[in-house]
Amino acid sequence: MALRKLLKLSAIASALILAGCGGDLVVNAGGSDTGGGNGGGGTPPPVTSDCPAFATEGDSLAGVDLPVCEISGTITSDTRLSNDIAWSLSGKVTVGNDNADSATLTIEPGTFVYGKSGADYLVIARGSKIQAVGTVDAPIVMTSVNDMLGLSDEESTAEWGGLVLLGNAPSNKCDQAALASCEIQAEGEAGPYGGADPEDDSGALKYVQVRYAGFEVIPDNELNGITFAGVGSGTEVEYIQVHNNLDDGVEFFGGTVDAKYVVLTGNRDDSLDWADGWSGRMQHVLVRHNPNDTKGNRGIEADNQSGNFTAEPVSKPRIANMTIIGNNFDGEDDSEGVLLRAGTAGELYNFIVTGPAGMGECFEINSAESVTNAGNGEIIFRNSILDCAEPTKDTEDDAGNVTFDAEAWFLAQPGNIIGDALLGGYIPAPNSPALGNGYNVANNVDSWFDNVDYIGAFDGEEDWTVGWTVGIHPEDDLAACPAGTSEVNSLSGRLNCQLSGDITANVTLAAGADYVLDGRVRIGVDNTTAATLTVEPGVRIYGKSGADFLVITRGSKIEANGTAANPIVMTSVQDIIGSPTAAGQWGGLVLLGNAPSNKCDQADLASCEIQAEGEAGPYGGADAEDNSGTLNYVVVKHAGFEVIPDNELNGITFAGVGSGTECANIQVHQNVDDGIEMFGGSVSCKNVVLTANGDDSVDWADGWNGKLQFVLVKHGADDSKSNRGIEADNQSGNFTATPVSNPVIANMTIIGNNFDGDDDSEGVLLRAGTNAQLANFVITGPDGMGECLEFDSDETKALAAAGSLTMTHSVIACAEPFKGDLGNGTTTEQWFLAQEGNSVAANQAAVLDGIFTIDATMPKDMTAVDSFFEAVDFVGAVEAGNDWTAGWTVGLED
Repeated sequence: MALRKLLKLSAIASALILAGCGGDLVVNAGGSDTGGGNGGGGTPPPVTSDCPAFATEGDSLAGVDLPVCEISGTITSDTRLSNDIAWSLSGKVTVGNDNADSATLTIEPGTFVYGKSGADYLVIARGSKIQAVGTVDAPIVMTSVNDMLGLSDEESTAEWGGLVLLGNAPSNKCDQAALASCEIQAEGEAGPYGGADPEDDSGALKYVQVRYAGFEVIPDNELNGITFAGVGSGTEVEYIQVHNNLDDGVEFFGGTVDAKYVVLTGNRDDSLDWADGWSGRMQHVLVRHNPNDTKGNRGIEADNQSGNFTAEPVSKPRIANMTIIGNNFDGEDDSEGVLLRAGTAGELYNFIVTGPAGMGECFEINSAESVTNAGNGEIIFRNSILDCAEPTKDTEDDAGNVTFDAEAWFLAQPGNIIGDALLGGYIPAPNSPALGNGYNVANNVDSWFDNVDYIGAFDGEEDWTVGWTVGIHPEDDLAACPAGTSEVNSLSGRLNCQLSGDITANVTLAAGADYVLDGRVRIGVDNTTAATLTVEPGVRIYGKSGADFLVITRGSKIEANGTAANPIVMTSVQDIIGSPTAAGQWGGLVLLGNAPSNKCDQADLASCEIQAEGEAGPYGGADAEDNSGTLNYVVVKHAGFEVIPDNELNGITFAGVGSGTECANIQVHQNVDDGIEMFGGSVSCKNVVLTANGDDSVDWADGWNGKLQFVLVKHGADDSKSNRGIEADNQSGNFTATPVSNPVIANMTIIGNNFDGDDDSEGVLLRAGTNAQLANFVITGPDGMGECLEFDSDETKALAAAGSLTMTHSVIACAEPFKGDLGNGTTTEQWFLAQEGNSVAANQAAVLDGIFTIDATMPKDMTAVDSFFEAVDFVGAVEAGNDWTAGWTVGLED
């Protein structure tokens, strides 16, 4: 949630509370913002309440509708920081003297505490406590004055000091024979820590954010976001975040404190650091390095003691359910995963360590002492996934000899995987190996842990970071519409930004708003002004009427790269607002490219201009490898309006689209006309879902010669209108036009329904001179479905009879499996059964379980045909145990 929004909500809430109690605090709910961030000029509001005796009046903050009170020095009596005041730190503010004059600092939910400079930081001394207990809707925020003024951004760090907790729990830097007299000096001249009480209680941190801290308080000595120094297990820590700290996110110096639900984002050194005998526990931890690839080092950097690797008690925390996401930072300290060194031990369960290709190693053990710990069971690392280009780094001696093969050791531990974790952001996709493969730490190791069965910090359903964190939910943080769009009245309850007309500059549709199409919206101007539309994961684009549709013109691109957990959805306003949905509530998506069509003059392809349906614009050209961008995890729903009479749009139209276009994980659901249609071109797609579409699901014409693999067609389960799974032409006006349509399609499942009308639910119709190479098909449906394979036109029949058109390694299970013949005395059925590997089954139940293939037909090895295809051991689109449709699609439930 944006800080300005939090401040205003907090102020309004406080005003309501005071009003109920007879208070007279005045809150300017409208604020004085005139710009971005948390403030933008205007006259600061007057201070309307006196500061308490322990504080002094501070300077008002432009754009912040709270009075400011400043605290300094040492607090030696119990003190409460209320959420109707913004609290400014002046220098080092210490709660209590060391094990003397003990005090408790209580901070109310929704309170803001900030530092004006790097010299400002907050210390809880030994024997004293902090009770900072926020809520999911009103977290406590400790931040900088720049952040309060709206001047901090995702590159900001070290704008104030940080938070330090000093406790009486043991450290291996103490004299173990005289723990009670231990006094270790903390970093930043914060004060002494350490002692003999492992159950020491420094209070509670719950729903607390620490932002933009880590200033170098003294030379070469930066503060961590939160320092836990000798902090005991009596301290309660849950739902804490450190964001954009210059040094480590959280660091444990000895002690026994535990923590659950920890978020560490954008920190420039290590996110989680421990040393000096820490023996606490953690569960549910998210580390994410800055997505902008700015500096970040290790997700975990772990030591026993830097000055004595065998010091006792040895550091040995237990940590479960941690997700670490690195970035591409490559500098003196690369972005890396887990480094265990300097004699540390530890138990790590249910970890995911991942990152982009430029990230450094994701797991390393360094130091002979830690290697020994790995060999004798003092280091446990199990039921975890390394998903990295460089998953491990071996340990070597001074002579360069490998003393520890990290990958071999990791894979030898129970339940470990090196491979794709299938994350959408940090949330596992429904078919992620992280789900269901976790180790039950609660039952098998320690009942303090929550009972879970998944790997990583998230279960794929609940995102426990929502509502109280900063910087990881752009839907909470987008404050204004992106350039190239304009804000309009919201119909969805969140920021609505409109796209209109012909867009001639690059536009990025950032997550955090819904985007409205105003009529025909075209990206670029046909082969004259190129533009790119970038659509971030999770974005929703909607049309208000059938006249609203999106066109990518020739020479321009769409970069719509969603994820399984956060698909990009293009839909109708009815869907957005929760009203009943139906086909034809908006237009659809049209891609226009420069690839050839057999409607072009083949002697002058470069001059080709074919007008696309719906007056979308021209397509066609001479570049078979033309690139119209990327569609990945894109769902188009409830489209297909009749834009002009007798001219409905397809869900996605590929008109003259070239092979340079990337297309995978797309769905068209409940379209009036065809699901996808290829008009010439050479585009190829994988993982295509076409559900409840009113006409044909896959349609091609005019010389299309691309490829498809893993295509699932399912006509409406309610027996609503539908026609063919495939309707295929060469060219309707000239059946022999060249180049002839001749796609290669493998692993397609077509499931019809009982619709019986002018256009029955049917399987595959090949006609109008088309050619095709089909393999690994399952075609089936209920008893009321029409024919499942038919040829029409002498030209197409002749191609089949001559063996140019093929369909192999496929099974048809329909009440009316075939229609017609090839015109040479051979029936369609005879032709089909004469092809290699083909068969006929009794009914749908014999070949499918839901959408999953159960038929045992041996598939064709398509990798021998073209490297585009993947090797499979099944026919049809989907096999049980590898449901690539899960999580991001709609309409597959019966």
